[in-house]
Amino acid sequence: MALATVEALRFAYGNGDPVLRDVSLRLDEGEHVALLGASGSGKSTLLRALAGLVPHFHGGTFSGSVVVAGRDTRETRPSELAGTVASVFQDPEDQIVMARVANEVAFGLENVGTEPGEIWRRAEEALAAVGADHLADRVTAELSGGELQRVALASALALRPRLLLLDEPTSQLDPAAADAFFAVVERLDCAVVVSEQRPARPLAHAGRVLFMDGGRIVLDAPRDDALRWLHEHRPLYLPHEPELACRLRSVSFAYGENHVLDRVSLDVRHGEVVALTGPNGAGKTTLALIACGLLEPDAGDVAHGRAAYLAQDPGRHVVTEHVLDEVALGAGEARARGALAKVGLAAYASRHPRDLSSGERERLALAAVLALEPELLVLDEPTRGVDPDRKAELARLLRAEAPARGTLVVTHDLPWLAEVADRVVELGVREEARV
Repeated sequence: MALATVEALRFAYGNGDPVLRDVSLRLDEGEHVALLGASGSGKSTLLRALAGLVPHFHGGTFSGSVVVAGRDTRETRPSELAGTVASVFQDPEDQIVMARVANEVAFGLENVGTEPGEIWRRAEEALAAVGADHLADRVTAELSGGELQRVALASALALRPRLLLLDEPTSQLDPAAADAFFAVVERLDCAVVVSEQRPARPLAHAGRVLFMDGGRIVLDAPRDDALRWLHEHRPLYLPHEPELACRLRSVSFAYGENHVLDRVSLDVRHGEVVALTGPNGAGKTTLALIACGLLEPDAGDVAHGRAAYLAQDPGRHVVTEHVLDEVALGAGEARARGALAKVGLAAYASRHPRDLSSGERERLALAAVLALEPELLVLDEPTRGVDPDRKAELARLLRAEAPARGTLVVTHDLPWLAEVADRVVELGVREEARV
């Protein structure tokens, strides 16, 4: 008997148009399924239906049937499926209940009646499996988004469910942590359905692929057949290895007798924002200068494409008498106007740069490097002297611009980098997950 069956499922939230339209599928014990499709195609709603949250938690119009482990979800509450089904959704903050991490992971085990002597052992194992055992005694309210996501994953794994539903489970994890998580998932005996907007990892681990479009399943095939279908019909969903914007291998540098960098290696890929942190004097700015070709290393290899560098206190380097001319100096007027619009300075085109505030001059300098359309953008302390609203705008801009290039950001502003970085590298310390 199938672990789960969906028959002619049709669902609409409230009085809206159907989000799921005549969806039918069967899930067997132990199979791993990648669920792909554009935003709004119905992926999350299908996962909620398999968890019983549709129709019990999310009201609307429901027809057809969903049966999980022999229980019809129309007659079975989600709480009754707990232990059989476990879910991790995009916003981990919405799933956290307890104040302490270890208690959070133990909470679900207690609710499904796990033997008391087993609870803490399984909670510890689950935290270790997702690389979060060091968080066990932390307060959940003080965790970053990425840390919360790993705790939510651990809480689900601790239940040892028969069906694990993952909706964008690695959206706040850096590439290394995401790879580690999927390596854990691949070893699970339970059935897994994972929805991801970044399909490379689930496609690498899944044996079966579903593709949704307009609330319908338009592809249900084994992985190899699915890859051929994606190549013909949805090539953007095929896994692609991003090109390197910058590669540093065993780079060393010294100022006289002061050895600042010792055999440092770093990759920055197109599409990612890498934050470079560390204490004063660790060599962050030196490494940034080497990365974009403004400084030659004493030893090691450096390769990069067209690079642009935004220094600390860039307002000191103004050379023209008009804002537009300052940006157009290396890029031309058309690209200059576009870059000024991106940083909110379009209305200041005819102003003298010295008449701008310090924060506005920071944005002017950013516009000047963006207008160059570099393959590698290096920013050294870009939030220095910038107010919180502008910091948030800068984070949104860098995220929006990220697909166009590789971005390396030197910063001490740890709360801000949580909004922008895909990966955090601390000089002299192991690479950290996105926080």
